[in-house]
Amino acid sequence: MNAAPALDALVEALKALPGVGARSAQRMALHLLERDRPSALALQAAIARALDEVRHCQRCNTFTDQPVCATCLDDSRDATRLCVVDTVSDLSVIERTGTYQGHYFVLMGALNPLQGVSLDDTGLKACIDRASDGRVQEVIVATGFHAQGELTAHALTTALKRRGVQVTRLARGVPVGSELEFVDLGTIAHALLDRQLR
Repeated sequence: MNAAPALDALVEALKALPGVGARSAQRMALHLLERDRPSALALQAAIARALDEVRHCQRCNTFTDQPVCATCLDDSRDATRLCVVDTVSDLSVIERTGTYQGHYFVLMGALNPLQGVSLDDTGLKACIDRASDGRVQEVIVATGFHAQGELTAHALTTALKRRGVQVTRLARGVPVGSELEFVDLGTIAHALLDRQLR
């Protein structure tokens, strides 16, 4: 498309969304412009409002429209436990389980030296300070089980153990309801290494 540079710019902007390729972005853009301009205006307003009002929580680094999020202000939560996650999406997943009642820290990414993501590009330093505040007794590392997540978990664990903070890591292994023949070898290997007495 070269006839309308503004349309091309919209397609390019939509391609920035995860899982949206060129064709999907073009379909979305055309739909909004051809059939649903009110939704396009609502989307524009919602994005502008979110960019203006949403910020990081001063304590846990998640998104909020207040200086401190509702989870951090909730006195019924266990302030001695801190669960460290890569993203706000990860926090949401753990919250939906209904099994964890402690506090969180969101790193907003994982270490990735190959792409130039260092300690300064993540919330690791702030997380270490938060976990060393004297109230936290256990840090649950819930970073991803990929190379970057493991590197981040190792860096965090090493730093916190030096400060005398107890660190645990999410268990990993064979998913419930799965057949061993369909599980990848890395998962089976970790399940064997991390096996527990019953």
